[in-house]
Amino acid sequence: MKKILLILAVTLFIVSCNPTKKGGENNVITVSILPQKTFVQKIAGDDFEVNVLIPPGSSPAAYSLLPSQLIDIAKSAVWFRIGYIGFEYSWKDKIAQANNNMKVVDLSEGLDLIADKVEQHGGHVHMQGVDPHIWLSPVLVKQIARKILDELLILKPEKSAEYEANYLKFVEEIEQLNSEIKSKLKEYKGKKIIVFHPSLSYYARDFGLEQFSLETGGKEPTPRQLARVVDLAKEENLRIIYIQSEFDLEHARVFADEIDGEIIQVWPLNPAWEDNLMEMTNIFIENF
Repeated sequence: MKKILLILAVTLFIVSCNPTKKGGENNVITVSILPQKTFVQKIAGDDFEVNVLIPPGSSPAAYSLLPSQLIDIAKSAVWFRIGYIGFEYSWKDKIAQANNNMKVVDLSEGLDLIADKVEQHGGHVHMQGVDPHIWLSPVLVKQIARKILDELLILKPEKSAEYEANYLKFVEEIEQLNSEIKSKLKEYKGKKIIVFHPSLSYYARDFGLEQFSLETGGKEPTPRQLARVVDLAKEENLRIIYIQSEFDLEHARVFADEIDGEIIQVWPLNPAWEDNLMEMTNIFIENF
């Protein structure tokens, strides 16, 4: 009943705030998560107000949009989606209805995505169980930055020289970060890490690590899955489980007790994207 009332409230809010015509300069951009705000600002500086849909401390898999957030959506020129976050699937239609003139850009399109199942039918590829955590791969963030630049150039063509220069500087920073992390992890290729939620798949692929997760398919770990990972941890002498700061520690604590280990929290949604990837790298190395 509570969910029905929320949907009704959102629908009424959409009707009241949806812009009916284009006009005037729009300096608001909507993004789904905090790291995207950083990417936009790396290129455009403070030229745009960046509206982040999922606030700090909330899980992108289960967050429910607040009716008040539709005000900023209604003023937005573009929404940069991550692509496969549960929140986006649940709310994409309502978000689009809040602003018929807002362009929706899926940043995952054309990227080398990790999926549970990939099927090809004729010229079409169908993927199931796509991992949404593309922002944790420096390789993919370079491509994401290019997509963001292209849209910013459409919004403010008069700033093209500045934005392109900022983009190239950001690409240099990404390449340097990628090189530094590769160098740090060179001797640890093939090392295994255990996570509660499988958020580090792209990071692990980029840097030659193996990720094992308690949670699969967005569901809490079953006793069978828990036992399987416990056996792996004991065989490999792994004593750390990494968990996102947005998640409940209860299941991770049960696992840590089983392996006589400890829990370490990480924050993949940290807006200080470069520093955060380096910090996580150092944490992993300290605990290998």
